[in-house]
Amino acid sequence: MEKIKLSLFTVLMLMACTPTVKLEAPDKPIEINLNVNIEHHVKVEIEKDVRQTIQQNKDIF
Repeated sequence: MEKIKLSLFTVLMLMACTPTVKLEAPDKPIEINLNVNIEHHVKVEIEKDVRQTIQQNKDIF
């Protein structure tokens, strides 16, 4: 009989210790600040004959 009481007491204690989880929406909206600096470099190489053609005919472009 003593084992039953102890077991019942243990079960009741374990049931009383069950964790609870609450999910609540925040009061203020979530703010994400992105400070991004993007730099790029473009390198264009022109062959010698194309350069000469452009120099000879400057009014092409």
